[in-house]
Amino acid sequence: MSDVLPSGPEPVPAPPPAKHGWLNFAIDFGPLLVFFLAYKLSSGGEGAFAATTAAIKGTAAFMVAIVIAMAASKWKLGKISPMLWMSSILVLGFGALTIWFHDERFIVMKPTIIYGAFAAMLLGGWWFKKPMLKYLLQSALEGLTEKGWLLLSRNWGIFFAALGIANHGMYELIQAKQMSFDLWLTIKVWGVTALSFLFTLSQVPVMLKNGLAVAEGATDKS
Repeated sequence: MSDVLPSGPEPVPAPPPAKHGWLNFAIDFGPLLVFFLAYKLSSGGEGAFAATTAAIKGTAAFMVAIVIAMAASKWKLGKISPMLWMSSILVLGFGALTIWFHDERFIVMKPTIIYGAFAAMLLGGWWFKKPMLKYLLQSALEGLTEKGWLLLSRNWGIFFAALGIANHGMYELIQAKQMSFDLWLTIKVWGVTALSFLFTLSQVPVMLKNGLAVAEGATDKS
């Protein structure tokens, strides 16, 4: 889902149904691309607040794009997943705060807060034997056992905790003038997205060992 963003969480990519694979991808990552393009098109100004102003404009575009993504999901898929609902609420809520505060420090600190919240939710659910990821992704991973959902919830919780720590470290570097806002944003948008995909791939063996349904063609050679 649009796991997951400058004013919201990075998506938690999950194998979507093949029938709507391209549409799921567009709904998940289209708003993120809109944000980045809006930021880049607005970042040609000069002055101390040029980058912040561009980020504000990108955030506003991102908020509009996430609402369009929700409408497209409801229209084409017939539903809005809990993950998309949560992402949208975070994007709109933190996006509004971003516009209100108009402060670069808040923009950089938001992901730490969001990653921390996701880590606490997933790890807390795992501790109490409640696979929260299952409720967020619903039937995106058909056949996965309860144990598999618990393992995924734990692993993604650890992943989000690591992202939160890394983002806080970058925040400190920016405050110390050792990292630019532009570099942070590039890492945030593209680096974290790439890491999320790689981490998703690393979890495939866990899912396959715990009942994930696979296409018939993938089992013909067994």
